Amino acid sequence: MAASIMHVEVKGVKVPVVFEEEQRLPLASMELIFQNSGSLADTTPGIAKFASRMLGEGTRKEGATAFATSLENRAINLHADTGRETFVLSLEGLKSEFDFGVKRLTDLLGDPNLTPEAFAKVRTETLGRIRQKKSDFDYVAATRLRSILFEGTPLAHPALGTEESIQALQLEQVREYLSKHLKLDNLIVVLGGKFSPEEVEKIVAKAASVLERGTVKPIPHFEANAKERRTTDFEETDQAYIYFGAPYKMAADDPHRVYGKVAAFILGSGGFGSRLMEEIRVKRGLAYSAYGRLAVNRTHSYFSGYLQTKIESGDEAQKVVAEVIQNFLKNGVTAEELEGAKKFFLGSEPLRTETLAQRMNRAFHEYYEGLGLGWSAKELEMIRTMKLKDLNAFIHAHPEIGKLSWSIVTRKQP
Repeated sequence: MAASIMHVEVKGVKVPVVFEEEQRLPLASMELIFQNSGSLADTTPGIAKFASRMLGEGTRKEGATAFATSLENRAINLHADTGRETFVLSLEGLKSEFDFGVKRLTDLLGDPNLTPEAFAKVRTETLGRIRQKKSDFDYVAATRLRSILFEGTPLAHPALGTEESIQALQLEQVREYLSKHLKLDNLIVVLGGKFSPEEVEKIVAKAASVLERGTVKPIPHFEANAKERRTTDFEETDQAYIYFGAPYKMAADDPHRVYGKVAAFILGSGGFGSRLMEEIRVKRGLAYSAYGRLAVNRTHSYFSGYLQTKIESGDEAQKVVAEVIQNFLKNGVTAEELEGAKKFFLGSEPLRTETLAQRMNRAFHEYYEGLGLGWSAKELEMIRTMKLKDLNAFIHAHPEIGKLSWSIVTRKQP
């Protein structure tokens, strides 16, 4: 089983297809992934996510219930969703039912239920979710952190939108968004199953047949704010929610990102034994958990982390986080920490490729981020042979992750 790249020509466009073979189970899965079409392309905060939910309302002819029933009767899952950079339509089911699923997918794309009734329903549901999020203080703190790290960019607003943006949204704007972004020219297809090359070509050509040509725009890149800032929201809460972040200068297609993966594991993403967890929980008992990670995307890269602690311990916890990160940047990691990270990544690799969905996701990101298919195997070998001096040189070369901004939700103390 291995991933491969092929191209299928549809209306003069050579659509890239990332194909992951599945021989063990009679399953089939396909994703139509539209680049530069997620929430980063929002003309109104939340419109991409809203548009994906509109596609969950079935076709205009059948409506949500009848359309969903036709899929459920054949154990087919078809749904739309968005990320920051992409708009995705996913189709999953038994191979024997896949042709029917593809037909239903094209029905949905050709006749989406963009009616005032469906629009009103989705707006009510979206506003309800936004209002619920106001009492989710992790969401509040994380959203506020992005708003200061990426101020002035589409990353600064919540993907779900705001009450104001959703209240002001019009059906015609959603129609225009879908018409503009769901185009052949920015499409990548990820397909998995037991298919011959001829079958792959037939499936992709059928699935993409209802799409039209469009204009391809360059994918933008946004830098996180290097100016250290702080925002605090006071709520009726029994604990402090502390989120922190900083710039991280790393391109998605840079092979040196593997050093960041290992460094982040040791600093904060490795659970028990990571620096942040050791200092915050084990030694000082300030929080149940503490986490930090390095995110690398085509459009943006940054360092972020979080913890929850007692109200009265909030200031001390922030001080410890800053000290741990500065010590990490100054002194690097130990040979024991590197060896532990190697054992984790090499030992847990089988768990990351168990399912077809996992392998498809990995193959897509290898292609999309410009690293090339098979990068994961090369990355593991780089981790296995990684030298302590090289890892520490990498850490010393990225002092920007110490330029921390903070977003805190806490309670006013008397």
